[in-house]
Amino acid sequence: MSCGEKASLEQCPLEGSEKLNSLQVPLQTILSQTAKKVPEKIAIIDGNQKVTYHQLDDFSSRFASALVDCGVKRGCRVSLFLPNSLSFVIAYFGVLKAGGVVTVVSPLHKELEVERQLCDSGAQTIVVLESLYPIVEKIMAKTLLKNVIITVLEGKKFKASGVRTCLNIFDFWDLIRKSVVVSLGFRFSPEEDLAALQYTSGTAGVPKGVMLSHTNLVSNVLSFASWIKGVSEDVFLAVLPFSHVYGMTTSMLTPISLGAEMVLLPKFDQVKCLQTIKRHKVTVFCGSPTMYSMLLGEFEKYDLSSVRVCISGASRLSRHVQERFMQAGVFLVEGYGLTEASPVTHCTPVDKLRGPVKVGSVGLALLGTDMRIVDAETGCRVVAVGECGELCVRGLQVMRGYWQNPVETMRVLCDGWLLTGDIAYRDSEGYVYIVDRKKHLIKHKDYSVCPKELEDVLCGHPAVKMCTVIGKPNVLVGEIPKAFVVLKDGEVKVTEGELVGFVNGKVAGYKALGEVEFCRNLPQGLRGKVLK
Repeated sequence: MSCGEKASLEQCPLEGSEKLNSLQVPLQTILSQTAKKVPEKIAIIDGNQKVTYHQLDDFSSRFASALVDCGVKRGCRVSLFLPNSLSFVIAYFGVLKAGGVVTVVSPLHKELEVERQLCDSGAQTIVVLESLYPIVEKIMAKTLLKNVIITVLEGKKFKASGVRTCLNIFDFWDLIRKSVVVSLGFRFSPEEDLAALQYTSGTAGVPKGVMLSHTNLVSNVLSFASWIKGVSEDVFLAVLPFSHVYGMTTSMLTPISLGAEMVLLPKFDQVKCLQTIKRHKVTVFCGSPTMYSMLLGEFEKYDLSSVRVCISGASRLSRHVQERFMQAGVFLVEGYGLTEASPVTHCTPVDKLRGPVKVGSVGLALLGTDMRIVDAETGCRVVAVGECGELCVRGLQVMRGYWQNPVETMRVLCDGWLLTGDIAYRDSEGYVYIVDRKKHLIKHKDYSVCPKELEDVLCGHPAVKMCTVIGKPNVLVGEIPKAFVVLKDGEVKVTEGELVGFVNGKVAGYKALGEVEFCRNLPQGLRGKVLK
């Protein structure tokens, strides 16, 4: 889809979604309608547990009643501090049915991070895994928490001993058993009411709460499901963390909208992942570049013939990794999005009739999504085909704004357009290529240097395992590119001079790498991004 073009979601087939009459429906509708259509179909496989759509809908409705009894009212934020699990999905839809707003805390977060998010969101109720409860216990006095609902993973039993009862402490499954489904009678305004308060990763500063309405998420789920040609017969591997909006939308909400099956894994392990694909005949796998890179050494040992499509997102996919999968017959393509857009805005078409996959591209804008690329300096001029600029998107999936942060909201939302902060260009067919983050651009004299270009060259050296490039202040030229490099095991003879020469022989003079510093490792975020 080229710049300025727009497609209507109402025109695209929404298989498995019961063809919702309108996008102006509460998010929980995707579960209730699917449960009516295929009540006895397996919705979730979590270890040895199998739950049908009827059961999932019933459990979440019971949990919604329990939340209302605990004082949760329309608009109240309820925190989920859980890994991928049956409890997560039940709690998520239970919160929505109770009229609440889901705010998810990553199970990798530590005390300070959990405290900051709970305080900022104002959550008074939290659903937490028993093993994570000690973190909550230490910081609860500094928050507004009134209710703590504790759950356990499959095969374990909740142990009340050792859990202090200074607040209202509840057993998750006990609440569900004792609650009855009642009509709560809420009237939702899907465009206005929030479904999720989703916090950004914080890689570029303090995490901000992104306000996602029911319409934001419903529109993105249905558009993505249609884009990947999703059907109810699909089996999704859900290993991307539901605590991140990429996993939440593509690996939890999308299969539910289709009436498809999802197989849950609480964390990524390459062998476990491949075994699960083979055992359950997974057809759709959404993952991160780090996951696909880790699978390279093992994936050819397993039968992956059931896999229809793999989507990569969250950071840039290596050309080498994508080509290896494609050569082995696994259809791996790249997509793009951001939390502020619920999150998917672009994806490579999975329809092979469109021609060969364009390696390195994040694809076309999804149906219902406008895009344009403007000059990065002023933002006032739409750039030409092939010219780099800041990617901007517009559509029903774009957030309502940042929670209690109007200044930052005004900085990124302009006349309905979301300024992504990513530098990109498009080709003559509308395919988009992400170059780098706008704030990562290195200002060398009067030039803008993209660190990603230098990183790609460095990664082509046979001794380099991982690297990142940043701008180092310099009084004469503004900034010079400096690389931090992790070498492959056993590669100790490569010198700084060799790597500098390797890169600078392949790039223009103004992009020349100035320094290299060798490291044992580089800090990475939850989804494998290097934390510059």
